[in-house]
Amino acid sequence: MFFNDNILLAKNEDEEFFLNLKMANRHGIIAGGTGSGKTVTLKVLAEGFSNAGVPVFLSDVKGDLAGMCIEGENNENLQDRIKKFNLEKYGFDFQKFPTEFYEIDRNKGLPIRTTISEFGPILFSNILNLNQIQSDILNVIFKIADDNELLLLDLKDLKKLLEYVGDNPKDFSTEYGNISKVSIQSILRSIISLEQQGIDKMFGEPDFQISDLLRCDNKGKGYISILHSDSLMLNPKVYSSFMLWLLSELYENMPEVGDLEKPKLVFFFDEAHLLFGDSNNVLLKKIEQMAKLIRSKGIGLYFITQDPNDIPNTILQQLGNKIQHVYRAYTAKDKKNQRAIADSFRENIDLNLIEILDTLGTGEALISLLDEKGVPNVVKKANILPPESKMGAIDDNFRNQIINQSLLYNKYIKDIDRESAYEILLNNVKAKVTSENTKVERTTKKVDNATAKAMKSILKSSGASLGREVSRSIASSIFGKNTYAKNVAGNIGSSLVRNILGTLTK
Repeated sequence: MFFNDNILLAKNEDEEFFLNLKMANRHGIIAGGTGSGKTVTLKVLAEGFSNAGVPVFLSDVKGDLAGMCIEGENNENLQDRIKKFNLEKYGFDFQKFPTEFYEIDRNKGLPIRTTISEFGPILFSNILNLNQIQSDILNVIFKIADDNELLLLDLKDLKKLLEYVGDNPKDFSTEYGNISKVSIQSILRSIISLEQQGIDKMFGEPDFQISDLLRCDNKGKGYISILHSDSLMLNPKVYSSFMLWLLSELYENMPEVGDLEKPKLVFFFDEAHLLFGDSNNVLLKKIEQMAKLIRSKGIGLYFITQDPNDIPNTILQQLGNKIQHVYRAYTAKDKKNQRAIADSFRENIDLNLIEILDTLGTGEALISLLDEKGVPNVVKKANILPPESKMGAIDDNFRNQIINQSLLYNKYIKDIDRESAYEILLNNVKAKVTSENTKVERTTKKVDNATAKAMKSILKSSGASLGREVSRSIASSIFGKNTYAKNVAGNIGSSLVRNILGTLTK
């Protein structure tokens, strides 16, 4: 809920808990076990930001966030909560929010794509799970593409360039070093595996424009952009790399704006532990750098995870707004993590945080939000307010209506396949083959001509000799020892055969 220029997030019997919009770009975390109420907390925050005119991007891992495009439904339980917290006083009202749906495989959202070149070799190596040598070679491949003005737009471009370099390693070894054909074949196999999972649809044109995440509707509400992520979650590395690409695009393209009255965009990372679990040191440093600097571009980052200890301390320290749902300890490791969670809050001497963490009910949370000066408030226990939009999934037909009516539909729905590395290299190979065939034909013709001339000469010479001997043999039987007669006959026979063979060998 949006109230008094801030987001009303939660209440207890004594006080209200507001997220200060000026501090919303200082990032935050929503943590807690399965079924603890994280999704409701995310929805309430996203709705509050939208009502405040702040666009939101979030991933829908389970499909239960799509209901933001439909007004909430009244029921007895909800009426009890509205009365308990006197929500009518704050203008609580069931409402829908402007929503855009996106998806990689295009079944449940507008296609969201990027080009291979924009995605870059670091993230691409990550989703292919390449070793260091293979990653280095992929970096070289991208460098070859840049140096030769070969556009890498989709997977077929990258595959064709890898094949070309693998077939012609000597053409590149002087400038780029030795390139192992074995490593190239290994990279190609990984790409084929990626294609079989349908991830090839992620790459191509038209590429997604980050500015389309920053829109408000004609009533001033911020658009809530929802990435349907159930298929992406089948490959956690692809999911985390894709989300990091989006974050990188925001970081690189958004201008410095300093501290604003409210963020330009709030970005929610669900299943945030996937961003850090398998990421290499290069990616971790990049995430840390972006988290530090992106707030000055008016972007707020909110991580949603079961265990905040899954997030590196260098990132965790930058998350000023904290909402912690139940975290039960069953093992010694759980108890250690529980203590770390309690220690991360500004202490409240009136609360036993360890005990509360273990006993919080659904929808209850420990909350510490930044005040107007950016100082964390003392942690307190509170109840998260109910969302104003529908909880749960929506009908596919209704989803398709929203997708088809989107102002972005014509911009993104059709693929564009312009000339790029694949077409250029394919034409080069064809030209090379044609040139080689022409050379072979010319050489063969020369050889054939030379052979024909030689055969003519041999035949004529042999034929004349044969004719002479045959004529002489015949003349010998007729003229006996008359030498003159035999020679005349031989010459006549030689001339006759030579004329016949000449006609046949023309």
